[in-house]
Amino acid sequence: MPVWRFQVARWTTFDECAAALDLTPGELSWFADAKGWNRRAAEPVRHYTYRWIPTASGGVRLIERPKPRLAELQRRIVRHVVDALPVHEAAHGFRRGRSPLSCAAPHAGRETVVRMDLEGFFPTVSARRISALLALAGYPPAVAEALAGVLTTAVPPAVLATVPGGRRDPARTRLLSNLAATHLPQGAPSSPSVANAVTHHLDRRLGGLARALGATYTRYADDLAFSGDSLPLHRLLPGVRRIVTDEGFRLRDDKTSIAGAHQRQRVAGLVVNSAPAATRADYDALRALLHNCARTGPETQNRSGHPDFRAHLLGRIGWIAASSERRAAKLRDLFGGITWP
Repeated sequence: MPVWRFQVARWTTFDECAAALDLTPGELSWFADAKGWNRRAAEPVRHYTYRWIPTASGGVRLIERPKPRLAELQRRIVRHVVDALPVHEAAHGFRRGRSPLSCAAPHAGRETVVRMDLEGFFPTVSARRISALLALAGYPPAVAEALAGVLTTAVPPAVLATVPGGRRDPARTRLLSNLAATHLPQGAPSSPSVANAVTHHLDRRLGGLARALGATYTRYADDLAFSGDSLPLHRLLPGVRRIVTDEGFRLRDDKTSIAGAHQRQRVAGLVVNSAPAATRADYDALRALLHNCARTGPETQNRSGHPDFRAHLLGRIGWIAASSERRAAKLRDLFGGITWP
């Protein structure tokens, strides 16, 4: 009998899992795509729609949106399974009751703030890694692999061939390689929760390193933040790199920043030199974004492909509220004028 470790739904067979998800065994096999047919399928019957987005740094991002029935199935798995998996206290992104403000606040007024970014956060998380986590929770291999299959996908070669031009470097090559294999799709409603669960061990180790060095650690999605007074950077920086590599991730060297108290210190988009606060430029940019969302619809403005754009906008309004409730009230009025699909 399985040894259950968390308060997940206890499905001991493939057929039992299918029935609990209101599927036939054949339907579960089709959505889990163990044979990789979705990579070869014609566009009308694929599980996902795809959209490439060039990034400001010259890279690319692929938004993979599951079609409605698969998206609802992924939400169901999150409710019954993923929400019961442990998430570390250092994780602030995609969590109810957490926000960029809660991520930034512990770093306010510190002598040194260090920010580091994980490269290709969602595409790096493979089906095998998710299956191993579900097996740890107690699921037999057939069930763990089926659930992991529903939560991940591999991009068809025809879609990869349409990648737009841009900066060609090893990071781009790694991204395309990860997209071609099974991975968490950026655009699926389940991916943020799954990513937080998968990175629990990473957060534990980074939190332990921070405590040992007298530092504070928080994470918002792929954004790692450390702060403290008299930080031993010669131990912190290589220690973080070693742990990140051990856990199967990679740091973006061009995104590492170290800011002293005399410089502008930012965490999760907020300035934290004293109390977490947004700049006037942040306010003006968000006001313009909300205005355009109300005028042309939020889908046209979600250029970075946030999987939950509504929650993202509310989080950004929360940034502004940290320093000006008056400005935040104006932004909430604009938000109220948005028509959501």
